[in-house]
Amino acid sequence: MVTVRRWWNRKLLQLGLLTVVVSSAWILRQTQAHLLLEMYQIISRPLQMLQTGKDPEEILNDARFWELQTRIADLETQNQKLQNLLGYVEKTPISSPPIAARVVGRSADHWWQQVILNRGSNAGIQKGFIVKTDGGLVGLIQSVTPNTSRVLLISDLNSQVGVTINRTSAKGVLRGNLSAEAVLEFYEKVPNVRVGDLISTSTYSRRFPAGVPVGRVKSLDLKQSSVSVAKVELLPPILSLDWVVVCPFSQGKD
Repeated sequence: MVTVRRWWNRKLLQLGLLTVVVSSAWILRQTQAHLLLEMYQIISRPLQMLQTGKDPEEILNDARFWELQTRIADLETQNQKLQNLLGYVEKTPISSPPIAARVVGRSADHWWQQVILNRGSNAGIQKGFIVKTDGGLVGLIQSVTPNTSRVLLISDLNSQVGVTINRTSAKGVLRGNLSAEAVLEFYEKVPNVRVGDLISTSTYSRRFPAGVPVGRVKSLDLKQSSVSVAKVELLPPILSLDWVVVCPFSQGKD
């Protein structure tokens, strides 16, 4: 009798376990595992909060905060650039009001050759106008559409600017070199020039007004057989142009 009772108890236990397993499987099928997922989330949520120290609402608020901070920082940067540009314009005597414009196009294949501005003939810009920024000369307006204009940069190989050494008035022609440096060829065989001398546009120039800052002498080679040459570090940030001013000037060609 005892043996039969033990056998029956084991069968009841197995039957109970089987019932639990079948019922659980049926529930999971009917709820498509949503119940299990909810139970997991309930159990794991405290652990996630312990790991991050923040609930989902706090995390979302933090994300919004940093998004706003990023936007504010960008606006402050743009405002500072415009203030610097305005200060530069106020120091520059010009006959006509300058036209502020922003660089909106620049090809990686022509990075040092040209940029596209977001202002054109509708704003009064014409071919031959000069382009400047905080630091000095940027280039020359090469072509214009109603709403855009293309600038030939002074770093372009085809760019030629008549310049002068501010300290001694030694003169020459500045040619672009597809980089933040340019090459200055002097008219004199032995010019009075040294490293560190500042350079600006010359009174001899017919494309640009005199006295616009251009660069600084970085190195010298005065022993070439044909012409004395200097490497010039360009002062305007040609590599990272953003805001510029366009000024009327059309007198001829260098």
